[in-house]
Amino acid sequence: MLSTVTSPTGKQLLIAYGAALVAMLGLDAIWLGLLMGSTYQAYLGDLMLPQPRLIPAALFYLLYSSGLLVLGILPALRAQSWRQAACLCGLLGLVAYGTYDLSNLATLKAWPPMLAAIDICWGAALSACAGTLGYFAGSRSA
Repeated sequence: MLSTVTSPTGKQLLIAYGAALVAMLGLDAIWLGLLMGSTYQAYLGDLMLPQPRLIPAALFYLLYSSGLLVLGILPALRAQSWRQAACLCGLLGLVAYGTYDLSNLATLKAWPPMLAAIDICWGAALSACAGTLGYFAGSRSA
């Protein structure tokens, strides 16, 4: 079976990036603000700031969404496969969030293993969802 490979346009990539970024921000706001904020507070206590620092947070979302685009969405747009976007972006989330949480488990006295497990799973799911939404937005804008 031959697979079709296409080259996405700059417009498609920009729309895909924007959609992934908005999805990351929205889903993470719901996760951290409404669903799990109290859990993170219970596990991390005084390590958490009363309010997040906005510049590092913005830089994270801009950078991470770029990673989703280049490593997950772009290859999926070329292959015309939303499943590829979900898998590649989910894998990126697993690796990135896993790196963060497992490094914290290895180096910090009080990083809770349960929080690490929750956060790694969330990173994989969030990334898969945001990447898939970015893929659909980009593929529909052709």
